[in-house]
Amino acid sequence: MAPKTGEMLHLRGKALNKGDPVALPLTQSSMFHLPGTPDGQSSYGRVDNPTWVHLEHVLSHLEDAPCLSFPSGMAAISAALFATVQAGSRLLIPSDGYYVTRLLADRFLSRLGVVVEERPTTAFTDDGFDRFDVVFVESPSNPGLDMIDLKAVAEQVHASGGVAIADNTTMTPLGQRPLDLGIDVVVSSDTKAMGGHSDMLMGHVASCNTQIMERVEEWRKVSGSIPGPHEAWLLHRGLETLDVRFDRMCSSAQVLAERLAAHPAVEQVRYPGLAGDPSHKLAQAQAARFGFLLSLTLENEDKAEAFINNCPLLRPATSFGGVHSSAERRARWGDDVDPAFIRLSVGCEPVDELWQAIEASLNEV
Repeated sequence: MAPKTGEMLHLRGKALNKGDPVALPLTQSSMFHLPGTPDGQSSYGRVDNPTWVHLEHVLSHLEDAPCLSFPSGMAAISAALFATVQAGSRLLIPSDGYYVTRLLADRFLSRLGVVVEERPTTAFTDDGFDRFDVVFVESPSNPGLDMIDLKAVAEQVHASGGVAIADNTTMTPLGQRPLDLGIDVVVSSDTKAMGGHSDMLMGHVASCNTQIMERVEEWRKVSGSIPGPHEAWLLHRGLETLDVRFDRMCSSAQVLAERLAAHPAVEQVRYPGLAGDPSHKLAQAQAARFGFLLSLTLENEDKAEAFINNCPLLRPATSFGGVHSSAERRARWGDDVDPAFIRLSVGCEPVDELWQAIEASLNEV
């Protein structure tokens, strides 16, 4: 069920007393006045914070499930994995997903006795999931934008007695709802579109599985993987405009993808909203929107760099999902893509003005 974003904007307002501030206050404190027994009150900054509490109330509304916030997307991914695997567990992850997830699995989980296997998204279901305790998926994959049938994955994983985790960073709860499709746990880097202003790092974990969420919360308390209250406040403010930003970004991405596909300097475009894209039919069935990320491949690395660096309305930066359109060659981070492959994150600029800048830069390469 799609979240009611209008209701989300008034979650705090409906609980206000006369004279209370409408805007969420920032509680910047590591200690709380606590005479006598704690009695469920805020106690210590590593355990809880009133700013988190309301942020997580809003995130839970968006996901329609209990949520816990974290200081980055990787902190959220780490919490979800450490809460669901143990020595001897078998974990399956995408070989073409976010590379830091693979680093976490290879450099840490595998050394703790977790058996890690990788598969590409396009062949992820080919050999089934009988041998796996935890299956981690990413759809669309980052950066290739291949999609996977989340409902089918969830059904197959559950039939084998496993847990299914999905990274939904690229689509947000407004674009795709993995929990509604049967996925057990959703993780997200809220650094991206959820916050939307490229000014903080945050993430969250959502699940209706009480036992998993208890483990996730315990991991947060014990590991100290907690968000700062200011970052939580910034994310809450960003969420208030998510619906508006996401709508514009997705609509603009569709226009740009179609125009880029027709430009002679572009060798290939990937965007789930294009009728000929390999992910198009699945995206139509599974997602509410096609997203704000697209990729284009030019003739060579030099032309790709020139296009990015010479376009005044593209920021040459890593990460994505901000109000400013940005682009980068993902091969520079070691992703297994063409050296001239560019991930383009469409921002909130007026689409025709943005296209004029992109087209002019392409015409020069």
